[in-house]
Amino acid sequence: MGTPSWDKGELTVGELSARSGAAVSALHFYERKGLISSRRTSGNQRRYPRVTLRRVALIRVAQRVGIPLAQIKEALDNLPDGRTPTKKDWEKLSRAWRQELDERIHALQQLRDDFTDCIGCGCLSLNRCSLANARDELGSHGAGARRLVEAEAS
Repeated sequence: MGTPSWDKGELTVGELSARSGAAVSALHFYERKGLISSRRTSGNQRRYPRVTLRRVALIRVAQRVGIPLAQIKEALDNLPDGRTPTKKDWEKLSRAWRQELDERIHALQQLRDDFTDCIGCGCLSLNRCSLANARDELGSHGAGARRLVEAEAS
């Protein structure tokens, strides 16, 4: 009987998928984007270091809260010697990303509030429509439907 997968130094893509909860296609995508890496066996099969589980966990959590993959990759690339993130690394990253998340939350709340005022108006040129016509920029061109004509001219 072979070594149990939890005790192996390397994992197949299927084992990594089963252990991490990430689809095989997602793991291949992460690898193409440089977020994780594998070595190839003589039979051209991928083998991932066991520590890749922690990297995948960090990637998935960060994605779940809306951190773009480019930022996740940048953060992982800044770890010394490409090491697996530690708890201290995660704390540092999450503090940095928290401000960005707070800003996004604020922007979404503002969008929600503006959207509530806009529902049903249908006009798209009211001076109070901050979604379709911020600061009534179209109103300065006179009355009437100008949105499509001016958008094409731009």
